[in-house]
Amino acid sequence: MTKFTTHFSFTLPLGVQTSDGEIIREGIMRLARARDEIEAMQDPRVEANAAYLSLVLLSHVITQLGSLSTISPEDIENFFAADLAYLEDFYMRINNPTEIFIGAVCPHCKNAFQLKIAPLSEADTQQE
Repeated sequence: MTKFTTHFSFTLPLGVQTSDGEIIREGIMRLARARDEIEAMQDPRVEANAAYLSLVLLSHVITQLGSLSTISPEDIENFFAADLAYLEDFYMRINNPTEIFIGAVCPHCKNAFQLKIAPLSEADTQQE
């Protein structure tokens, strides 16, 4: 039986500062389920403001951030914009079923190659 990765480690570019001054950057995001997207779309905050969708959705799929095991949409509201953009991109990369490649060039040997950026796999990131 083939096992596939469902949880992916990530590192925020800037991080979240706790009330005691600690900077948290390491976290884990799981693959989204259909229910996550349905429940997010039905959330009253999303119905009132569609821009809130990513906050609700990310709060469902982020299973850990540092020592925090639950993340609310209100917590994500206080993230730096760079961290929110990173998490939205990371979500798309792990949940996109289509392989996406970009052209890249090695800065040392100048060799051109194709780099797969989605979907991420166990080889691309650490598994929970």
